[in-house]
Formats: sequence, C-alpha cells, structure tokens
Amino acid sequence: MVTVSHLVKKIVDSRPALQDSLIEDIVNYSSLAARLQSGIEAELGHSVKRSAILMALHRHAEGLREKSNPKEGFAINPEIVMKTDLCDLCIVKTPSAYDRITEIYRLVDLERGETLNVIQGNYEITIVATQRHLDEIHNLLDGEKVLNVETDLVSLTLSLSPDFLHTSGVMSLITRKLSWEDINIFEVISTMTELIFIISEKDAVKAYNTFKEIIREYSV
Repeated sequence: MVTVSHLVKKIVDSRPALQDSLIEDIVNYSSLAARLQSGIEAELGHSVKRSAILMALHRHAEGLREKSNPKEGFAINPEIVMKTDLCDLCIVKTPSAYDRITEIYRLVDLERGETLNVIQGNYEITIVATQRHLDEIHNLLDGEKVLNVETDLVSLTLSLSPDFLHTSGVMSLITRKLSWEDINIFEVISTMTELIFIISEKDAVKAYNTFKEIIREYSV
C-alpha cells in the first residue's frame, strides 16, 4: 500500500538537489511539507495532515544522513597535496596510442615531481600531465584523435586511511561538499589510500578550504 512515507521518499530521491539539501540539513521542513502536500494528496486521493509529511521528511533525512556519512573507523590524514599547472587530454583508444603514451612517460620527469596519470576506459584514454609538456604531448600524439583538451588545472590529493577501499559513502561525502561550492570535477583518480581530484585552477582555493573542513571532521 502506498503511504505518505513512500511518496515522500519517492519525491526526494528523484530530486538530487533536494536530497542533498536534506543531507546538509539546510531545508525549511515546514515550507517543504507545504509544497509537497497537494501532490501527495492528489496521488493518494485523499487529504493528508501536514504533520505526517513533516514526520516522513525528518525520518527520510535522518536515513539519508546516516547513509551518506562514512562508517566509524574511517579517517583522513591531515595533509592536502596540491599540484598546479596541469592539463587533461582525452584521446580515442587505439593500438597505436600505447606506443605514443610510452613516449610521454619518457618525456615527463616524475622524479622531479612532475605529473602524469593515464586513465584507460573502454574506448578512450585520458592523460593528465604537467602543462608545460602540452605541445610536446600533442606532437607525440600526432595521428591520434584528440577528443578534448583542458588546461589550467590543478590536482588536490587527500591521503586516506587504508579502510577507505571498504568504506561506503566516502566519495559521496567529498563530491557532495565540492558540488555545494559549485566546484566542477574534471577527473577523480584513486589508489588504495589516495583520492586525487582534478579541478580548474580558479576553484583551487575553494576546494582546498572545503577539504580542510572535511579533514577537521574526519582527521586521524
């Protein structure tokens, strides 16, 4: 049987912005219940007390917050590593691309702290590298189909506790916080204990401060 709780959950879960607002607890519940009331009554075919909608909203919000926060034991080390002057290229995945990428590895000096990340999809390859090598990378990729190029990027790395791999909600927590600051994420690169976010240089300060807030809550 369809109930007020079922309909509230259906409405909230179909609207990501509303769902995030409940998780962040920045919603006027009374106003929201009033807005939802007529639609819920129309679907149920009878009048509904606003207090029932309010109760359903509060319960669903509690459930969302519980699911969205990492479980106990998860921690973030109090260190943020930022690298500037990065670019991001996406090319079509071809057999010949592998030889060209090998040449790019020879080009980038990793021992001096330069950046090179290669991410392979089913049909595409993304290359994140130190931007000063962009022209040389373009030359090495001559003949390959370049789908997109982004410049003036930075990487921000969070160092996580080893149980990151088995803790649900970590990625959701961080991406939600960045989304609330209107920070676009170009790439997310992860290892066992590191999360690397590739963002625009113009968003670097906002992202850094956002990560500091997260660290204050989840630091070791």
